Amino acid sequence: MPQHSLRDDALAIWQAGVEAVDSSQLVADVVQPIDSGIEIAGHKWSFGDKGRICVVGAGKAGAGMVAGFEKAVGEEWNSRISGWVNVPEDCVNSLGAIHLHGARPAGWNEPTEAGIEGTREILNLVESLNGDDLCVVLISGGGSALLPAPIDGITLENKQQVTRMLMHAGATIQELNCVRRALSKVKGGGLLRACRAGRLIALIISDVIGDPLETIASGPTVDLQPNPKEAVETFLKFVQNSREAFPLGLLETLTRILNEERAVPATTIPHSNHIIGNNQTAVDASTQKAESLGYQVISSEFDQPGIAREFGAAFAERCLKARASKRAGKKLCMISGGEPIVQL
Repeated sequence: MPQHSLRDDALAIWQAGVEAVDSSQLVADVVQPIDSGIEIAGHKWSFGDKGRICVVGAGKAGAGMVAGFEKAVGEEWNSRISGWVNVPEDCVNSLGAIHLHGARPAGWNEPTEAGIEGTREILNLVESLNGDDLCVVLISGGGSALLPAPIDGITLENKQQVTRMLMHAGATIQELNCVRRALSKVKGGGLLRACRAGRLIALIISDVIGDPLETIASGPTVDLQPNPKEAVETFLKFVQNSREAFPLGLLETLTRILNEERAVPATTIPHSNHIIGNNQTAVDASTQKAESLGYQVISSEFDQPGIAREFGAAFAERCLKARASKRAGKKLCMISGGEPIVQL
C-alpha cells in the first residue's frame, strides 16, 4: 500500500475519534426543550413563571459546551438563561446569554488571579438561585486550574507553588487533584454545597482514566467529605522525592491548615452527574472508522496509564511484532488511548 494512503487513513481514523468527542455535539445530544421546560440527560425540568436556567462551569471545552447548550435549548427558553463559564483566554468568544471568562492564558495549567475572580462570580451566581431555578454545570478537562478558590490561609501563590511542584515531580492527576480538593472552597463538592437551585445537573466530559467523578476538575459537583490526611500524605511524599527546593515555611503552613478541622455544610439539593464523553468514546469511533476502511483492528484499548516514554516504547514494539507477523493482503490497525504521564 502506498505510504501516502496509510498516512491519509491514519489521519481519518484519528479525526473520527476527535469528532466523536466534539464538545458542542456531546452536549446537544443530551439537551432538548420540552413543552413545559427542558430535558437534560433524561431529567425533565418544568419552569414556573419565574424559573431560570443558570449555566456555570469550567474547562478547556467550555466554549464548545456552552455553544452546544444554547443551540440545543433553542430560542424559546433562551430568555431564561444566564451564566458564567471559566475557559482559557484563547477560547473566549461572544455567544449568547452565558458569559465566557478568560480564567488563565492558553497553555498555562496553573490557577491565576483571573481564575479566582471568575470562580467568585460563579459562586455568587449559584448562591443567588432559589427552588424555582435549575443549575446546569458544564465540566471538562482543565477544570481544576480554571476553577480556583483557595481556602482561608492559602494564597494564590501558595497554590501555584504546590501545583507546580506536584506536576514536575510526576504526580498523577488523581494525586494532584487530591491535594487541590483539600486546598479549595469549590472543589470536592464545594460548588454543589454553595448552590441554592431546585436541582443541579452536571454534564461532564472526562479526561481522566476510569472517569472518577471526584477527580475530573477535582469534583466540584460531587458530594464529598474533605480528606486532609490523604492530601497531607500525598503532598509530603512528593516533597520528599522532588528535586526542587520547596519553601519550609510553606510546607509547615500547608500541613497545619490541612490538619485543622473544617466544617462542611450538608448538600441540600437534588443533583446528578453525567459523563457525556470520554476516552472510550473517541477510541470506539476510531475503531469503527478503521474497520470501515477495511482494516483488521487487532488492538483497540482506552484508558491506558503508565509512564509515557515506557508506554510509547512498548507500544512501538507491539506494532513491529504485528507487522512482522502480518499476512499478505491484510491491513492491520492498532488503536490506543489513555493518559500516560510525562516525568520532567
